[in-house]
Amino acid sequence: MVEATVLAVPEAAREPRVIVVDDDYAMRLSCRQILSKNHEHEVETFEDGASGLEAVLARRPDLVIVDLKMPGISGLDVIARVREIDPDIVIVVITGYPTIGSAVEAIKAGAFDFLPKPFTPDELRLVVERALGRRRLLLETHQLELERELLRRRFVTFVTHQIKTPVAAIRQYLDVLRRLEGTASAEEKRAEWLDRSVRCVDELVHLVDDWLTLSRVESRELTSHRESVALGITLRTMLESCEILARAKGISLEIDTPEEDVFVNGDVGCIGMVFSNLVENAIKYNTPGGHVWVRLEVGSGEAAVSVVDTGIGIAEKDQPFVFDEFFRVRREGDRPRGTGLGLAIAKRIVEEMGGVIEVTSRLGEGSTFRVRIPLRLEPSAGEGGGSCSGS
Repeated sequence: MVEATVLAVPEAAREPRVIVVDDDYAMRLSCRQILSKNHEHEVETFEDGASGLEAVLARRPDLVIVDLKMPGISGLDVIARVREIDPDIVIVVITGYPTIGSAVEAIKAGAFDFLPKPFTPDELRLVVERALGRRRLLLETHQLELERELLRRRFVTFVTHQIKTPVAAIRQYLDVLRRLEGTASAEEKRAEWLDRSVRCVDELVHLVDDWLTLSRVESRELTSHRESVALGITLRTMLESCEILARAKGISLEIDTPEEDVFVNGDVGCIGMVFSNLVENAIKYNTPGGHVWVRLEVGSGEAAVSVVDTGIGIAEKDQPFVFDEFFRVRREGDRPRGTGLGLAIAKRIVEEMGGVIEVTSRLGEGSTFRVRIPLRLEPSAGEGGGSCSGS
């Protein structure tokens, strides 16, 4: 026999769903009145284990409150069956015969909590809210696990594609060279195909380096190192290393920093990696004869570094994703460049330093990447840890 009282709530705005299983009518009525007050919970009550389990199977509640001593299917049997149906349903045992042994037995069977009868409304509400907190935590954990698994599959798919492309190209170039061996055009083509193979190998090395760096940033192996870094000097040194690339594309570089240097708390290698990535991108995606400015400003307890270019710009629809792992801007007729990890790495490093990185851009007019990092007012010696250098 099934006795059920349902307080319906629209599914889109559903309150936590609770099923009460108890052979005592007064107890079922009391639980329903306490928990359904102000429509805080969606409550159903059942007088025996069999009907309660049918409801659990059909409704998949968030919480089951079950009496330990019932005729027919016992409370312990209900607990075991509910765990089989859905191990994430949280179970609270109520009983008029509380003993340490029965409590331990219930917890071992899979109950989350144990409440002796008689209890006050506040005691029931407290146990229920604690149990529903556990339920929310379980669901959030499963959601995170699902998202992590989807990211892992996406990563494996992307990595497989990224590796296969240059490896397949190298294989093709080597096959061509082998077929041309002994022919008149062999020497003529050899240098071209070998150069192409070397470029593919360089691409693979760059890819692996970025993966290793991202892994080390995520484990905080790199950003755990803290020292006082002179930001102006670091930026000028970084810009000097980019001059060859800039000259090759006819890009002019300019830097503007305060006369008195400013200091931030971090690792000089990691900071250099952030800004070299931004400047190299500003050069690569610039227009011939274009310009790149690096400006360091100080205010409100932070250093702000802007990397401004006169390049091709980023479409507004793409800007929210430029710091995502593996995201690369696709332009018509142009193969996506790079690994799609550089800006993701830069963002992780900046955030680990307590800073923020932002982008503004307009197609055909250029882009501005702005990094804001908290100042370190008093320079001090290094504090040990890892380093981004050599990554």
